[in-house]
Amino acid sequence: MSYILLHNPGCGSSKKGLALLQENGVEPEVRKYASVGGRLSLEEIKDIAKKMGNVSPRAFLREKDAVKFDLPETATDEDVFAAMVENPKLIQRPIGINGDKAVLGRPNEKLLEII
Repeated sequence: MSYILLHNPGCGSSKKGLALLQENGVEPEVRKYASVGGRLSLEEIKDIAKKMGNVSPRAFLREKDAVKFDLPETATDEDVFAAMVENPKLIQRPIGINGDKAVLGRPNEKLLEII
């Protein structure tokens, strides 16, 4: 099984998360989800929520960017999923995925929980 890291190389927390994994002997498949070639589909984002324990997408939503992209507080989960597909910057990072588990790396040490 391959450990996948949803990564934004311009984000300090994301860079620290990648370094932490590497320091612990994990060389993840890095997916730059905010770039055109690495964007996540609706199904992939829903799968991440499922792997996090069937959480609402708000569990990994960047709240400050939600305001910037005019995502209303009253948006349904389906609205949030759709907004994340359109605007990947709405997805909090880093996110680690390993098999049927996923975790938001906030704090980064959480990424080690699914090794």
